[in-house]
Amino acid sequence: MATEIKAPTFPESVAEGTVAAWHKKPGDSVERDELIVEIETDKVVLEVVAPEAGTLTDVMAEEGDTVESEQVLGKIGEGSASGDSGKKEEKSSGDDSAEKTAEKSDDKPAEEKQDKPASGGGKQHDVKAPSFPESIQEGTVATWHKKVGEAVKRDEVLADIETDKVVLEVVAPADGALAEIKAEEGSQVESEAILATFTEGAGGDSSGSDSGGDSASAKADSSDDDGADEKVGDKILAPAARKMVAEHDLDVAKIEGTGKGGRILKEDVQKAVKDGSAKKTAKAAAAPAKSAAAPAAEGERVEKRVPMSRLRQTIAKRLVQAQQTAAMLTTYNEVDMTEIMALRAQYKETFLKAHDIKLGFMGFFVKAASEALKRYPDVNASIDGTDIVYHGYQDIGVAVSTDRGLVVPVLRDTDSMKIADVERTIVDFGKRGRDGKLGMDDMIGGTFTITNGGTFGSLMSTPIINPPQTAILGMHKIQDRPMAVNGKVEIRPMMYLALSYDHRMIDGKDAVQFLVTLKELLEDPARLLLDI
Repeated sequence: MATEIKAPTFPESVAEGTVAAWHKKPGDSVERDELIVEIETDKVVLEVVAPEAGTLTDVMAEEGDTVESEQVLGKIGEGSASGDSGKKEEKSSGDDSAEKTAEKSDDKPAEEKQDKPASGGGKQHDVKAPSFPESIQEGTVATWHKKVGEAVKRDEVLADIETDKVVLEVVAPADGALAEIKAEEGSQVESEAILATFTEGAGGDSSGSDSGGDSASAKADSSDDDGADEKVGDKILAPAARKMVAEHDLDVAKIEGTGKGGRILKEDVQKAVKDGSAKKTAKAAAAPAKSAAAPAAEGERVEKRVPMSRLRQTIAKRLVQAQQTAAMLTTYNEVDMTEIMALRAQYKETFLKAHDIKLGFMGFFVKAASEALKRYPDVNASIDGTDIVYHGYQDIGVAVSTDRGLVVPVLRDTDSMKIADVERTIVDFGKRGRDGKLGMDDMIGGTFTITNGGTFGSLMSTPIINPPQTAILGMHKIQDRPMAVNGKVEIRPMMYLALSYDHRMIDGKDAVQFLVTLKELLEDPARLLLDI
């Protein structure tokens, strides 16, 4: 008896989904709870597992089809795909569509079986890009760490995919070798796009590969001549390597290429940067970035053209999008930092000994913002199409500057965090951000953002909202200014605060009162402890 495979029950806010990928073909054996198909909604990717062990007999919703909640996607029959009994059982079921599907599936594996043994004798896999979260549309193939035919171990890194937030690693699904690279370095790929084909058990000498392998090798050879690479003198640079050379202003002639035909890879440039072996001499540094037909004259004004990084492109696109789609306004206030600075001075040594972390300002601002967000839920909400999403929690993103650009890792459930937890997590974010170790999970989500331009000396700025959030707080430099206090002029350490907000969601009154509440909590930190 056939068992139906159904789409999951979608939540109320999700009307339909799309069949993203089938992980099994008709005729394949499946185990109970084994992943069969993925359904992509506008919010998440849902995994559908086998309700019973058996053989996939029918696919009723193809990849790309739109499906509704609990719609039947396919059927599982009893028996094994490797035996004839399973096929006979399918035919005796009287389901013509299942019979045709099974016949088609028999033809396809037969063709594959003729090719696969010649390319290494093992099973072939599609090497896919990772599943990107909803906030990321595409990525760029930054580096291939392995060549076609080169032996690799299971879980060894094959390629790096650079997105606007992080660099994602693509690993080998098994021991074997790449049979064909389908997405060269520098090419843009979407979520779960096929990057290459991989053969189990292959590797080493690729001379015994079949025509498919030869064409793959030819493609790999031709990658040195395509538009993605660039020749500088007698050196050939991969796109990722070229970008790093320009960013660090290195002498290409001094970099030893380890890629095919002496091609300079990203790892070669990283090694040169680390050991300082490719620094330009004074004469070379004064030359233009690209070789000119005639030598540069003394005193010539030099220009250097550097490709914009993927991160910088996406930051630009998102910020322009935020300005074009949101009715963005900014309200300002100032906070007297006297009490917080006095607390820091009094307890900084004790705090350091107790928590092994320095007491900074951000912990106070995060805790004050968490309390203010509870009082003004509109500021903590987000806009999803024509819906308003009110969040019953506070996840605050903190802008961190890295060599690659600005990233915004998120502190989760800040209302329940202690100041020491906030400070420790932010320090960890900063370190991992500089080392390129921040993960995707660190940066997705967030209901509110804090950015601190004061770290770089900014006295006043207008921060831009991070969609789909509806507000962002800008901190600035602490500066001593004369203030009127109880009828007298006193010098006080003051900081300007800026709250940019989406007027489609937040009224001016609420934005101003939120900022005033934040000011009161910071000027009298005891309010944070007393919840007043």
